[in-house]
Amino acid sequence: MANEIHPTAVIDPGVELGDGVFIGPYCVLNAGVKIGDGCRLQNHVTIDGPTEIGANNEFYSFTSIGQRTQDLKYAGEPTYLKVGDGNTFREFCTVNRGTAPGSYTTIGSHGNFLAYSHIAHDCTVGDHVIFSNNGTIAGHVTVGDHAIMGGLTAVHQFCRIGAHAITGGCSKIVQDIPPYMIADGNPGKVRAINTVGLSRRGFSEEAVLAIKKAHRILYREKRNYREAVGILREETDRLPEVDLLIDFVEKSERGIS
Repeated sequence: MANEIHPTAVIDPGVELGDGVFIGPYCVLNAGVKIGDGCRLQNHVTIDGPTEIGANNEFYSFTSIGQRTQDLKYAGEPTYLKVGDGNTFREFCTVNRGTAPGSYTTIGSHGNFLAYSHIAHDCTVGDHVIFSNNGTIAGHVTVGDHAIMGGLTAVHQFCRIGAHAITGGCSKIVQDIPPYMIADGNPGKVRAINTVGLSRRGFSEEAVLAIKKAHRILYREKRNYREAVGILREETDRLPEVDLLIDFVEKSERGIS
């Protein structure tokens, strides 16, 4: 399928384009950019490199993708951005490359990044995520698969948002949010498990009950996290969902909310 490129677009000769790519008016693609099949750049989209973008991604007006990190330590070395397939970046989204030489910012596939979302340097974002309007993550943040960030959520650098977790609107996240949890507030605190989200994604009743029990041990029984994890590990019939939660808590460096 032929590409469709508006005559006002400015494209560096070194840019690599897949098949069936649409590039609208006044887009700018700089050196080191690789665009996969079926991508659509609406208008006034800027993509800087080195950046590799997969297939069937859509970029709305005034998105700025692959620009240099905003970290003041950056000294101009080659750093990278890699984006998977089937993502949507709405108006004014910004995504930065890594900071250290050879480092990556990585975004998975099938994400929905709403207007003014920001993904900073050296972040790792999973598949099927949703960033609501103005969802903002600082450098070195990890966001797990199927996580949802409420509008105006701000995440401190080096924090992790676990798979299937959700944050309330206007939350300030300064510690890790474990998988399956709902966090809300300033600072953000875990309030409950994401029961509705887990049901919609086909988690079994047995798995949801096991996650509820783990949540109670971690948050409701007034134990320290090391003791709570020890109790969870003593269960010989643990489900994989609980193992994921235990592993996340044990690896936390900033502590969990």
